[in-house]
Amino acid sequence: MAGYAVEIDDVTVRFRSKKRDVTALTDVTMRVEPGEFVSIVGPSGCGKSTLLKLSSGLLPASTGDVRLFGEPVNGPRKDIGYVFQKAALLEWRSARKNILLQAEMRKMPAKEAAARADELIEMTGLSGFEDALPHELSGGMQQRVALCRALLHRPPVLLMDEPFGALDALTREQMNVELRRIWQETGTTVLLVTHSIAEAVYLSDQVVMISARPGTVAGVVDVNLPVERDYGPTMAEPEFAKATRHIRDHLGAAAAAE
Repeated sequence: MAGYAVEIDDVTVRFRSKKRDVTALTDVTMRVEPGEFVSIVGPSGCGKSTLLKLSSGLLPASTGDVRLFGEPVNGPRKDIGYVFQKAALLEWRSARKNILLQAEMRKMPAKEAAARADELIEMTGLSGFEDALPHELSGGMQQRVALCRALLHRPPVLLMDEPFGALDALTREQMNVELRRIWQETGTTVLLVTHSIAEAVYLSDQVVMISARPGTVAGVVDVNLPVERDYGPTMAEPEFAKATRHIRDHLGAAAAAE
């Protein structure tokens, strides 16, 4: 693999229906380096999730180019991981069997998949809950299972669409800490969509700001925080306050100019 992990060049996305045409994204250009953690923030309906669908090949660009590690994205990619806002676990399968569903779909060797599942279960703090059914797990634990499932095949790129949006504030903070640790351990490139500016700054190397629809890149913020981050102390850092204030002011000014 070579080149940027994710490369979006001058992309526009239009949706057509019998009643009207809608431009979701216009003239979007962004690049993500291998191993980077990049968050995408912006107002509701600005096309943040559309960017993930473009990167995964689930949605074609109307104009422009999308590439993963230098290869054109011309259809659904099997080498990415995807985590959604809802864990979408099968209620009749245990946590471990939900994780291994990925292996069954991809026809991974059973021994390799089982070893990888055990590794991820330990990494995400699910040890002791392997045999629990989804209804026996908290929302945070269900999302850990979904994260393990997405990472089972060691994807070079992990796409996350508002994965912690439905969690309570304390659980969300804990999941932020866990995700940051897991990202450091796996080295996977992560592209995260979130409505939380604080979450974006805490987790990321870089934050991409998307304007109101039709969405385009309104600015990019490099997060100059230490690699090792502890939630409370990190939030007290002057750089954290500076970055969050800049993003909030920039997006607010962009919305006012619409």
